[in-house]
Amino acid sequence: MYIIEFSYFEKKRFSKRKIISSVIEGKNVSTNGESPVKEASEKEEQFKKSIEEQLEAEKKRSEEYLTRLKYVQADLENLRKRCDREIQQARQYSNERLIIQLLDVVDELELAIKSAQTTKSTEALIEGVQMTLKRLRKVLEQEGVSPIESEGKPFDPSKHNAVATVEREDIDGCVVLEEVRKGYILKDKVIRPCIAKVSVKPSLNSQAKEENKE
Repeated sequence: MYIIEFSYFEKKRFSKRKIISSVIEGKNVSTNGESPVKEASEKEEQFKKSIEEQLEAEKKRSEEYLTRLKYVQADLENLRKRCDREIQQARQYSNERLIIQLLDVVDELELAIKSAQTTKSTEALIEGVQMTLKRLRKVLEQEGVSPIESEGKPFDPSKHNAVATVEREDIDGCVVLEEVRKGYILKDKVIRPCIAKVSVKPSLNSQAKEENKE
């Protein structure tokens, strides 16, 4: 009779084979005294429970984000409405300060007319109108409006509109001789060009006519 001693690893391998064979045959064999099928079922339940808990946590987080997004959208909508309202009010009353200043000019004109009617003096009317004009120019200056100095200046198409030409031999180039209507600049922008008469060199026909006269 031979005595065969198995090593530790061989015993372990034999034990695993025995467990697998027993499971196949339907026997309830486990290393810790429980059924392998039961162990697998418990692990599966634990896994499902963990997944469900994670899904529930993500669901709550998503609901919180959605609620925050709704609040942000409401705040943005209120901000847009307020900005639209302020812009509308600014458009309606943006010229309020200028109108108040012009009303002062109207008051002075009415006072000048009343004074001229009372005294029956044209000098009083002229003096009142001059004072009013001076006040009006001051208001325009405060708003950034300044007249275009044109007489004696070279003709500039961006600032001048020529309505007539005058032939002049003593002037070189095209020069503004007379302002028919004054032009104005608002800050750096021409808001009304000057209407003027400008000088030009005499044409050949004009020179011939002058020589014939002589």
